[in-house]
Amino acid sequence: MNEISKIVEQGYNKIAEDYYSHRNLNKFNMELERFTSLISEDAHVLDVGCGAGIPTAKFLVEKGVKVTGIDLSETMLTLARKNVPTAKFIKMDMNELEFNGNTFNGIISVYTLFHVPKEKHLEIFNQFFKVLKPEGILLINTGISESEGISNFFGVPMFWSNFKPKTTLDLVKKVGFSIISEAVLERGGEYQYWIFGIKKKP
Repeated sequence: MNEISKIVEQGYNKIAEDYYSHRNLNKFNMELERFTSLISEDAHVLDVGCGAGIPTAKFLVEKGVKVTGIDLSETMLTLARKNVPTAKFIKMDMNELEFNGNTFNGIISVYTLFHVPKEKHLEIFNQFFKVLKPEGILLINTGISESEGISNFFGVPMFWSNFKPKTTLDLVKKVGFSIISEAVLERGGEYQYWIFGIKKKP
């Protein structure tokens, strides 16, 4: 694991419960509703950067969706297993997905990508494309301005990295995704760039 991944892992291990006590857990329910409308009822979804399992994994499981969540933070994963006992949670770095190709019907990675150096985003999108089945749905978000660095976050150092939206969109298209929609949205008083994509059949 590289130094940046360690900063993110150690940071969230320390702040997990404090972070969730301050988080608006319903702020992107509209996006989750839309995502579930785009996948089949028997879908298997990968939640990348699942955190404590709320809201994404919990929301999906309550809709009858099978969920596998991955995260760097063991503290977050412990909370996730308590919060969503019917989902599967694995300690894994999103830079190195350990899944076979064509495994999932959907991938959600929200409030996560900006913790990875932006020069690695293309390879991450490539891995997302590979592990999705044909007609699989992608939902991601990231920041709205290009930047990179470390700042104080809930009292711990945290790493952040973003491309501007157009660059992120171009990278998602480059690996093969067709775009369903993309927009800068305000959710819970914050602005992020959101993309819905689909892996079309060859």
